[in-house]
Amino acid sequence: MTLDLRGGTALITGASSGLGVEFARRFANRGSNLVLVARRADRLEALAAELRSASGVEVAVVPADLGVAGAAESLHEELDRRGIRITSLVNNAGFGSHGAFDQADPERMTGEIQLNVGTLVGLTRAFMPQLLEGSGALVTVASTAAYQPTPGMAVYGATKAFVLSFTEALWAEARGTGLRVLAVSPGPTKTEFFDVVGSEDAAVGRKQTSAQVIDTAFRALDRADGGPSVVSGRSNHLTALATRLLSRRTLARTSARVLGGVRMSR
Repeated sequence: MTLDLRGGTALITGASSGLGVEFARRFANRGSNLVLVARRADRLEALAAELRSASGVEVAVVPADLGVAGAAESLHEELDRRGIRITSLVNNAGFGSHGAFDQADPERMTGEIQLNVGTLVGLTRAFMPQLLEGSGALVTVASTAAYQPTPGMAVYGATKAFVLSFTEALWAEARGTGLRVLAVSPGPTKTEFFDVVGSEDAAVGRKQTSAQVIDTAFRALDRADGGPSVVSGRSNHLTALATRLLSRRTLARTSARVLGGVRMSR
């Protein structure tokens, strides 16, 4: 059964590029009003103008840095002040880093954990009462990195493993409420992700487009009896399944080789 989003309002984080832009377009195409959140106000305003013109929906823009402590609470307070209630939430904002852990920048690492995990959990908790009042969707963007250890991207992979487990648990808790909960796990995707990471070493396999990833997400959301998570791309799906057959030791060593053999130095 197609998920009916008409007349609702979707909050989309990381909406200034990549998957966030495509999520915004799909929700708007289905008649959902939007709240777009990211740091780059100019990009948000340009996207908002496009969507108002193309789909006739209401679009609110909230420039914000979600990678700082308290960001979720501040955003909730801002939307409450504006009188905006949320029926769908897309936790898309996040970034990764690459390199040996002993060389990681502590400040960047803290921001990565805050954005990928802390703010995601904070936003989900803050808006859950509103989400449960309607029949919209809670979507989180995990990653194929969630399915095995990721040496060279240890923090990023761990944050996405958290996102996957967290979302699947909420799916079980939300059954029977009308809220559809889904974690979507892309593999390498043609976005700005690897520009931010600063390395293409983790781009294993053929890259998908943002549209292909969002197609996967909406096919899953449109199934009323759908599962808690989905991997985008057939080869990515098969790889994720294969991780269940290997020991954690083998997975860690294999991932280390595939991801460039990064090691700490003595």
